Amino acid sequence: MISDDLLYVLDIVEGTSVDGTGLRTSIYFAGCENRCEGCHNPSSWLVENGRGMSAEELFDIIVAADMNVTFSGGDPMLRPEAITRLARRIKAETDKTIWCYTGYTFEDILRHPQRRALLETVDVLVDGRFMLAERDTSLRFRGSRNQRIIDVARSLAAGRVEVFDDNIR
Repeated sequence: MISDDLLYVLDIVEGTSVDGTGLRTSIYFAGCENRCEGCHNPSSWLVENGRGMSAEELFDIIVAADMNVTFSGGDPMLRPEAITRLARRIKAETDKTIWCYTGYTFEDILRHPQRRALLETVDVLVDGRFMLAERDTSLRFRGSRNQRIIDVARSLAAGRVEVFDDNIR
């Protein structure tokens, strides 16, 4: 049985440089309803494939690793409430940045209150479904050309998508 209090994690990779700028602790959450054709990890689609972990356990791992954080999946926006609680604690108690990968678009997230709450804790959002027809292995930090790398704070302030410039962080 899936618990609303637990976060379901497929994997945690410390020291990765492929899921955002610098070295990061990437947490791959289980569960994704997008089921993109060509997905590199279809086992991530089912929440049940993850291991239930408390926000406290994940926070301790993040603090011990002492790196910035990336939420990926699956899709962290599928079950945003528990991840939002973790993200708020990261922001309140550390100086870590948070990147988040999602198949939802920025615009769709803004219309969903629980997803928007998670978005508001994130520094950089990589949005959009992976599209096999748009696949481009030369892209940095994304798999297909339709996906955007978004500076969340600037976008929320401007009321429109502002593309992330990795020269400013």
